[in-house]
Order: sequence, then C-alpha cells, then structure tokens
Amino acid sequence: METKTQVDPSKIMQVGMGFFASKTMLTAVNMGLFTHLAKTDLTGQSIREKLGLHNRGLYDFLDTLVALGFLKRTGVKETAVYSNAEDTNLFLDKNKPSYIGGMLEMANNRLYPFWNNLEEGLKTGKPQNEAKAGDAPFFEAIYADELRLREFLNAMGGIQIGNFIMFSKVFDFTDYHSLCDAGGAGGYLALQVAINNPHMRCITFDLPPVEPVARENINMMSLSDRVSAQSGDFLTEDLPKADVITMGNVLHDWGTKDKKILIKKAYDALPQGGALVVIENIIDDNRSKNAFGLMMSLNMNIETPEGFDFSAVDFNGWAKECGFSQTSVMPLTGPSSAVIAIK
Repeated sequence: METKTQVDPSKIMQVGMGFFASKTMLTAVNMGLFTHLAKTDLTGQSIREKLGLHNRGLYDFLDTLVALGFLKRTGVKETAVYSNAEDTNLFLDKNKPSYIGGMLEMANNRLYPFWNNLEEGLKTGKPQNEAKAGDAPFFEAIYADELRLREFLNAMGGIQIGNFIMFSKVFDFTDYHSLCDAGGAGGYLALQVAINNPHMRCITFDLPPVEPVARENINMMSLSDRVSAQSGDFLTEDLPKADVITMGNVLHDWGTKDKKILIKKAYDALPQGGALVVIENIIDDNRSKNAFGLMMSLNMNIETPEGFDFSAVDFNGWAKECGFSQTSVMPLTGPSSAVIAIK
C-alpha cells in the first residue's frame, strides 16, 4: 500500500513569520546587548537597567534569544543569568575585530523599513530607499558624511572579511605580482592579499572621501610599503594597471551597461594572462539554490536604480563579450563565490 508523504505547513510559517526572529535579533544587536554580555554574564534585571527596558517584555525578549540560540541561560526569569552563545560572542561583540554587526545595524536601521515597500519596488522597478523621498541617493549621502561613511565601510568590510581572507589564501598568486581592488572601500581585501602573499603589491582604489579611511587601515597594519590607497572614479576614469583586478560587492550595484563598462575597464588595465576576480553572492546558474544571492538582488532593486545580482553564466557572457578568454568559479564562505576571468 502506497503511503502518502504528509504535507507540512511549518516551512511556510517559519519563512512567513521570519521577521519575528529577525527583528528580535536585530534589536538586540542595535542595543548592544551582546557587547554587554561579552564583558560579563548578567541577570535579567541588570540587562533591563543597562538597556533601559520595561519589565513587561524583558524575559520574553531575552528568552526568545535563548530559544533562537543566540544566548545561553541558567535559572528562569528572576533567577536567570544570561550569557552569549559562542558565535554571538565572536561576531556580535562590538569590541572584537571579528564584529559583523555593522551590516546588521544597517539592516535594522535602514533596510528593514525599506523592505516593507518591496511590492511597490517590484511594480515600479524603482528604488525604495532614501532616494524615494527625494533625498540624496544612499551612496551620495553616505559619502558626504564622514561618520556615516566610516560606519558603512566598517559594515561592508566586516561582512566580507571572511571571503577576503579565504580568497587571499586559496587563489594562486604565484605568477602575479600586483593587484588593484576597484571599489576597494577601507582596503580590507588588498590588505588580506598582502598579508597572505608577501610578494604582492596592492592598490585599493575608490572615491576620494574613502582614501583617508583606507590609509588609516593600511598604516594600522604596517603595510604601507606594499599597499597603497589611490583615489578615482571607476566609471569615468581608467583603472590602475595591475596583474590582478578585484571587485568585491561592486558589480551588483550597477545595471548591465555599467557592469560591462567596469568589466571592460578591468580588461584594458590587465596584462595578457591577467585576472579579473569578482567577489559577490553569485546566484547559482539554475537560479534555484542560492536564496541569499537572489534576495540580495531584490535588495539591489530597493537600494539602486538598476543594480542586480547575477550568475556565473551571466558573468561569463559579459566577460567573453569584453574580450576575456576563459572564466571559472571559486566558492568562498556561505553564499559567496568569486567568479574569475582570465585575459
């Protein structure tokens, strides 16, 4: 007798109500809860005082974080003492260099309300962020304010650092001697390549307001002999010549026309045998597995006029059109990969 598989609605409800868990965790990050707990374990009442919370939702909030695996606890309610889970302690303590919460703070303070207008974005094809209200577009506003710029660069650097470290160790730099990271932000990728490949000389290339931040990071790592910061606009100027050109989370900000312009600029700046390396949340070719990459593409609909994420097949087409001879894919951490084009 054939047994029918029981159809279960739990996945529908888990994803549909996923914002409950998301907002609980983002709120904890935004209030610095995990940073407080990295210093010492705390009772519920101590947390209430430090974060200025009301008694009503206190234990529901903290115990939800326990149930989700972000906190550990001994005792219950009034006798409870809370501490960080291991991953929370490493990645969500603001005082550690491994902190990735900058991106989550931005998710809480900016992206969360904008995603409420996803339906409108899908119907109009227009951004749903600050630009919608007639304010300066996001990047323009950020680059005009040094404090916001630093926060943004730290957020982007923090979220990508695992990929940059892995790439700098796994990619074969033996036959290469120079690298230019186009849209290099705080210089994080260039610095990792230099740290892990002592023969490499690197340039981090971005708009003028970014240069002081990149220089600070380079000096802090004592690598100014092999890593330099250079200013320019990669859409209007030529890229500095190098054996390897990298772009980390850059191409997805732009529409097809500008993507091709940037890929062609990389081609023109490379020697024969040189490599263009693009690090992104590359969507799988069948467009059915990398949910995060696909959702990041929806986020580009919300954040940019024309940007979108793409698959290795998409990249291969653009790269060949620009003159590159071959492409390959290098998986990195989580949903991220590097797509590599050889001249």
